[in-house]
Amino acid sequence: MATLMVDFIISLDGYASAEGWPGFWGMEGPEYLAWLDTEGEKRHVSLMGATTYRVMSGFAARMPDDPGFAEMEKMPKVVFSSTLDTPLTWQNTELVRGDAVEAVRAMKENSERPLRTLGSLTLVRSLLAAGLVDRFRVVLFPVITGATGRQRIFDAYPDVRLDLVESRLFDGRLQLLEYTPTVLDGPPGQPS
Repeated sequence: MATLMVDFIISLDGYASAEGWPGFWGMEGPEYLAWLDTEGEKRHVSLMGATTYRVMSGFAARMPDDPGFAEMEKMPKVVFSSTLDTPLTWQNTELVRGDAVEAVRAMKENSERPLRTLGSLTLVRSLLAAGLVDRFRVVLFPVITGATGRQRIFDAYPDVRLDLVESRLFDGRLQLLEYTPTVLDGPPGQPS
């Protein structure tokens, strides 16, 4: 059975991006980039929604010589969308128009290859609420983007208890935190 990991990079105040800031908030370092480039990080299927697909495939088309996007081109990708049409321009991408939760449930049951999300806040929210997420991993960037932050990651998520299973520091400033999630019916100790 395949496992599903949610991967996010976030600012300290919980944003996925910030207006006017470069990717990785300009704070990526050699240790973090080397970790991203490891072979073990590439042996999965990337799951994403239409918005993330449009952004990432656009970057890949504009930067075909970038090593990171060249690797992503080779990876299997699944995009969940009712608005995109085939054929998709990003190689090795499958379009799924049906229910993402049911499709991911079937992928987990019928495959051994790990699954990971790529951005896709709405998709992740629905997969988490359905109990399909096995690991929740964030890389925390030490920046607060209160004035320019865009896409608050955890808004409208269910209550979730996170149990730490791994942590790591990159370049003396970026903190990786990996958890097993448990979706809660409400705050602990409250009647259900």
